[in-house]
Amino acid sequence: MNVVVVPDYEQMSLNAAAVVAEAVKSAPRIVLGLPTGNTPKGMYRELVRLHRAGELDCAGVVTFNLDEYWGLGPDHPMSFAHFMRTHFLAHVNIAPGNSHWPDAGASGTDPDAACRAYEEQIRAAGGLDLVVLGIGVNGHIGFNEPGTPFDSRTHVVPLTEETRLANYRGYGFRTLEDVPRFGITMGLGTIMGARRVLLLASGQEKAPALARAVNGPVTEEVPASVLQRHPDVTLIVDEAAAFALAPPRA
Repeated sequence: MNVVVVPDYEQMSLNAAAVVAEAVKSAPRIVLGLPTGNTPKGMYRELVRLHRAGELDCAGVVTFNLDEYWGLGPDHPMSFAHFMRTHFLAHVNIAPGNSHWPDAGASGTDPDAACRAYEEQIRAAGGLDLVVLGIGVNGHIGFNEPGTPFDSRTHVVPLTEETRLANYRGYGFRTLEDVPRFGITMGLGTIMGARRVLLLASGQEKAPALARAVNGPVTEEVPASVLQRHPDVTLIVDEAAAFALAPPRA
């Protein structure tokens, strides 16, 4: 795991955007797995700036959202699809048909069918070239909560109260009860199938989970720890998130 420690959130965002932009320039038809949340907002802001400055052409890029709240349609103001359009997709030249998110069952879709369909869409696109991740305070990536099998594919999952509380605070829900209790997410096996992984972490509250993911044993109780087994992982983390990491071995 290549761990890059930077001073603060802004530098983390700039570095992350540089990695994604270089990947797009190197492979214009790249397939990206993309996250939502507060952590990647700065990265998206910089990617939009690069595009508007004429330094980034996204015309051939294909994107897949990591996850979505089960039961919310893509036009729901609290959906992750809406988040992606608001913060990124509406401001760059990715073709509308090239952006994907899982069917979250708002129109009564069968959960198993929705999961199989998303996996098939990813396979049909040639697989994920680069997936960008955040990390939850309990070590989750996507909505893969502690205990998720490492070989899992896209699945519907009950969200822990810890995750729901974090999302209530970070996403603008009016009350905790408004936060959905289930999500649909790429599985850990799906994420591990990506050719490259970029994980971002910012803030002291992420430090314990990050340390367990990087320096602890590989265990399903810390879903992000499975990334220790991936051949091409880069972590860009700010100093606050990195303070509990063990120093690299000589």
